Amino acid sequence: MSRLVCVSNRITLPRKTAAPGGLAVGVLAAMRETGGLWFGWSGDLSANPSTQPGLVTRERIDYATIDLTQTQYDRYYRGFCNTTLWPLFHYLTDRFRYDHEWHAGYRDVNRWFAERLVPLLRPDDRLWIHDYHLIPLARELRSLGVRQRIGLFLHIPFPHIEVLRLLPPYEELIRNLTHYDLVGFQTAADEKSFHAGLGGVFPEGAPLVKTGSFPIGIDVDGVIAEASGAMRTEPVKRMIAGLIGRRLMIGVDRLDYSKGLVERFTAYQRFLERHAARRGRLIYLQIAPLSRDDIQAYVTIREALEQATGRTNGRFADTDWTPLRYLNRNFPHGTLMGFMRAAQVGIVTPLRDGMNLVAKEFVASQDPADPGALILSSLAGAARELEGAVIVNPYDLRGVSQAIETALAMPLAERQERHTAMLATLRGNDLRAWYTNFLAALG
Repeated sequence: MSRLVCVSNRITLPRKTAAPGGLAVGVLAAMRETGGLWFGWSGDLSANPSTQPGLVTRERIDYATIDLTQTQYDRYYRGFCNTTLWPLFHYLTDRFRYDHEWHAGYRDVNRWFAERLVPLLRPDDRLWIHDYHLIPLARELRSLGVRQRIGLFLHIPFPHIEVLRLLPPYEELIRNLTHYDLVGFQTAADEKSFHAGLGGVFPEGAPLVKTGSFPIGIDVDGVIAEASGAMRTEPVKRMIAGLIGRRLMIGVDRLDYSKGLVERFTAYQRFLERHAARRGRLIYLQIAPLSRDDIQAYVTIREALEQATGRTNGRFADTDWTPLRYLNRNFPHGTLMGFMRAAQVGIVTPLRDGMNLVAKEFVASQDPADPGALILSSLAGAARELEGAVIVNPYDLRGVSQAIETALAMPLAERQERHTAMLATLRGNDLRAWYTNFLAALG
């Protein structure tokens, strides 16, 4: 069997905590089954990076890491990846910025990756590239003589051509994707947007590019076991004791402007205004670990959320009740699953998201005998699978406010019916199905 070579911007090294989100968890699950090589940035900066990757082997996986310089990091990662591509691909064009130096840095780092990866490759390798950071990598590898099969999976949405045109080198980005043997997307809508882009760049006939939608999933049984076991742990027991008979609504999101947290906090304030009978009876726990805190946009959203929390609690809190608990910290995955299992409502309302695994984890974590209700943004890829959720438009603040009441008032029989249907969907599109289907399509 050919060796699997995965390439991602960052690597989850042994004995380091996996980054939140699907990429690190998904790649690690695939590689634990197949073995192989995982190549990427170490997360470290160096004035004089070595040309030889650092190598560590654990459990049939070879981890090869390289460092970046401060300039590379600033232009490639902080600049083009997170200030140009990230907001554009999430349709948040008011936050989109473009700079020629950032674009040059993006191309240079992809070349940097390619030059250091090529000496590690074998003739029968299959290469699986991950996400928007490395879109040009196949072109760079091909220019260095690599002829092995190369696939790309895009974990975030792919914008329609009319939005993509805001990017000055959008044609180059589309052309870069034609160097892959397979390009995978989270949803059929993202795949359709890519083909619209191909048609816009190649009006007389686009190159043949194999594509497919491969919705990333979760380890359903693993989440169920974690959630059930966590109920006996001290952090979860303390949290439950602190509810004092009140009901719990939970949100778990990386601190990012694409997650719709400012809008969500405002909608919750409106809910408390409109539903006075719920005051004192519901606690909203929002866990939002910090991310990219060296980028000004993320500093700004943190300040906005802290101010919104203060306004809500200052206006509605009582001596024995804090309506909104907002935490900027990480918890072990099992503890988070326990918190979710204890909640009666899960709220996941990103302004745009490729998939969103938190929504799936909330469903799997619930007690089937008395499951909670999920409120889910229609602009998350997961909404195309989890039809049993209460679907909302995250920009409709009154609609989100009403959805909270709908979730709280939902009868047990309806909650059970919705949960059963969503859990069946999760099992059909679980984490193993995601990587096996993609690798089978890659060939």
